[in-house]
Amino acid sequence: MPAIVLATINARYIHASLGLRWLKANLAGLAAETQILEFTLEDRAADMAEAILAAGPRIVGLGVYIWNARQSRELVVLLKQVAPELVVVLGGPEVSHEPFRVDFGAADYIVQGEGELAFAALSRDVLAGRQRAERIIAARGPEPAALALPYDLYTDTDIAHRVLYIEASRGCPFGCEFCLSSLDRRLRFFKTTTMLAELEKLWRRGARTFKFVDRSFNCSAHMALAILDFFLDKTPPFHAHFEVVPDHFPAAIRERLRRFPAGCLQLEIGIQTLKAGVAAAIGRRLDMEKIRENLRFLTQETAAHLHLDLIMGLPGESALDFGDNLDQLMLWSAGQAEIQLGILKKLSGTAITRHDERFGMVYSPEPPYELLQNHQIPFAAMQELGRMARFWDLVVNSGNFRRTAPLLWQDGRVFSGFSAFARWLFAETRATWKIALPRLAELLFQYLVRERACEPARCANLLAADILTVKGRVLPAAIQAHVTLVPVLHHRPARPLAKRQHRRQAY
Repeated sequence: MPAIVLATINARYIHASLGLRWLKANLAGLAAETQILEFTLEDRAADMAEAILAAGPRIVGLGVYIWNARQSRELVVLLKQVAPELVVVLGGPEVSHEPFRVDFGAADYIVQGEGELAFAALSRDVLAGRQRAERIIAARGPEPAALALPYDLYTDTDIAHRVLYIEASRGCPFGCEFCLSSLDRRLRFFKTTTMLAELEKLWRRGARTFKFVDRSFNCSAHMALAILDFFLDKTPPFHAHFEVVPDHFPAAIRERLRRFPAGCLQLEIGIQTLKAGVAAAIGRRLDMEKIRENLRFLTQETAAHLHLDLIMGLPGESALDFGDNLDQLMLWSAGQAEIQLGILKKLSGTAITRHDERFGMVYSPEPPYELLQNHQIPFAAMQELGRMARFWDLVVNSGNFRRTAPLLWQDGRVFSGFSAFARWLFAETRATWKIALPRLAELLFQYLVRERACEPARCANLLAADILTVKGRVLPAAIQAHVTLVPVLHHRPARPLAKRQHRRQAY
């Protein structure tokens, strides 16, 4: 039986927890006595507890994140009720900063920060019967050279069926007040030759899907170029995902990005706001001309798939300001990017809290701690924005309505046009979830014809071209009746959720 079980609750099975693998890799002699157990949000607390206790550990290390905080609390309480002798240790971003907004009082220990070495030391003490006086252990981030790398712990099943998370650096040089990464501005890199060797081992084992969790991948041209060259030397198909800063694409990086074929490269770019005053107030640097030029370059000169992030509810930014951001970003990206719309979250430890009084910021006390209202956006308007973001994912970011969706904003006023549709759609369905694709297509057709006076045949033809591009889909009869031009089909695969809405789990 293992002495230690490392567990976490992933958003979905496809996410393989890098954090647990970091912990096990750095347990040295205890690694052989350690088992990793991964669950998902769909699992019941009792079933998770049963699986953990069946392994018979003395210590359970549980990774706690914003998406699993409530479920983790329930699991901890249950474990301590049925096995009070079990030592439960919590770690992860959700418990690394105070105040704790979920009650984790049932846990024995909490390791805050980058906990690989601190957890190993604590585990040795517990197994040796040495009592620690402090319940909360603050771990300072170790230098990368001090850590054993975790990538050999990805199993063949992980490689075949899951997203593999890779970390080439830690820390972030920027000070964005809404972001936990801003709390450690020491940018630390793993050794380039070592990273390339680890990537090569994974590649030879069959890995083809790599997601880098570095917060600013392109800040170091040396590391970025080495990793980009690694993938450029490989034969597709493969998929590499990087999070990059929007205003740093030197010539050498541009040259590499141009060479990636379609379907191989995904770049996530945190824009967040295009209002210079708002950005400055939250510690975010904006070089508008560089951002505009880099988006032009990425959309027109590369085949990279782009994710651009915008935040709703930033201090000092109204709903109309946010709408201007969306309109501008759609224009700059020429409609070639996936724009992710998210509501501002108040994460413990971040400096965003300093704006609460001035701007009347009111947040939900429950994970994910999203903004409920402020002086400029009342509660009802924030609810509308949240629904709009969900419908934007379903209609625009899904890629299911590429030809049809632009009819919603034919005048170029994207925010105004789509907001009107979102309000109508919610009034019709009273739902933001579980709207099947055929039903959504019918509703889009009805709205365009009845509310926007769009010619039925034109809408039906565009919807047919959208829906039928994925093999096996059937056009709803209400739309089929108006089709006058049968599309020439070049079937594309449906886009997996791992590359869309569920990209937010890092590890």
